[in-house]
Amino acid sequence: MDVDSQKVEDETAGEWGDLFVIIPGGTRVVCRADGRVGVVVYSPSSPEHAYRVRFSDGMETSVHRQEFTIFREEQAFIPGRPDDITLLQYVAYRCVVGSQAYGLATETSDVDRRGFYLPPADLEWSMAGVPEQIETNKEEVYWEFEKFLRLALKANPNVLECLYSPIVERSTSVADELLALRHIFLSQHAHQTYNAYVLSQFKKLDRDLRTRGEIRWKHAMHLIRLLISGITLLREGFVPLGVEKYRDRLLAIRAGQVPWDEVEEWRLALHRDLDSALAATKLPEHPDYERANLFLIRCRRLAASPGYLLD
Repeated sequence: MDVDSQKVEDETAGEWGDLFVIIPGGTRVVCRADGRVGVVVYSPSSPEHAYRVRFSDGMETSVHRQEFTIFREEQAFIPGRPDDITLLQYVAYRCVVGSQAYGLATETSDVDRRGFYLPPADLEWSMAGVPEQIETNKEEVYWEFEKFLRLALKANPNVLECLYSPIVERSTSVADELLALRHIFLSQHAHQTYNAYVLSQFKKLDRDLRTRGEIRWKHAMHLIRLLISGITLLREGFVPLGVEKYRDRLLAIRAGQVPWDEVEEWRLALHRDLDSALAATKLPEHPDYERANLFLIRCRRLAASPGYLLD
C-alpha cells in the first residue's frame, strides 16, 4: 500500500499527538539509530507494542514507534536537514505531563516530557524545512512552535496540558510570554474536542471487549480523566492536571478492578456534566486567533534576528 507520508506525519503530530496513532502498513520509515529506510509490514493493535519493518536487504525487525520517524521522499535529497538531536537545542519549553503530572504514576510509569521548539529562521525557510515534531527515545516530544500554537487553538488536550503542567523543567522568555497568554487558547471548542475523542475511543474499547474479551484499562482510565479535565476547563477556565479527588477510583480502573458497566455508567454521567458545563461556560465560542497570530509573527522575527539563540 502506497501511503502519503505527509498525511501520516500530520496525523501523528495532529489532533491527538503521538499517543494513540497507529502508523499503517506500507509506510516508509527511517530508523533513528542507523538511518536505514524500511517499510512497515505489520502494525500493532496498540501504540505501545512493536511494529515489524522490512528493509531493502530483505531483513525484518521489530521496532517501537519511538525508534523510527516517517520518511519524506522529497527531503531525502536536500542537504542540510537537521536531525532531531540537533534541533533539541532549540527547545524553548519543556514540561512533564502524563501520569507523573496527573498524580497517577506507579513504580513502572515513565516520565513523559512535552513542549515546543523554535528553530532559527534559516532552518525554517530552507527547502529541507523542519519537522512538525521531534522525538527522542526517552518519551520526549516537542512540537515546532507554529504547530504547537495551531494545536492549542484547536483545544488539543495534549498541548493544553503542556500549558498548564505543574512540572516545568525549561521555560525561556518566549515560553514565559506564552504561558502568560495561555488563556487565549481556551474556548468552547474544548467541548467538541474532548467529547468526540472520548466517544470514539470508548467505542473501540467496547469493540475490543466484545471481540477479544479484554481492553487497555490504562487507556480507559485516561479517557475518564480527560472528561473530568474537560468539565473543569469549561466550568472554571483552566486545565487541571492533578486528579487527587478521583485518584483511587481512576487507579482502580487502570488495574481492571472496576466492572466495565460501572466504567460506562461513570463515563455517561461525565458526558452529561460536560454538556451542562458547556451550557453554563463563560469561555468564548472561539479562541483568540488574532493574539495567537501576532505572537507567532513576533517570535518568527526573533528567530530571524542575527545571532538568534534561546535564552
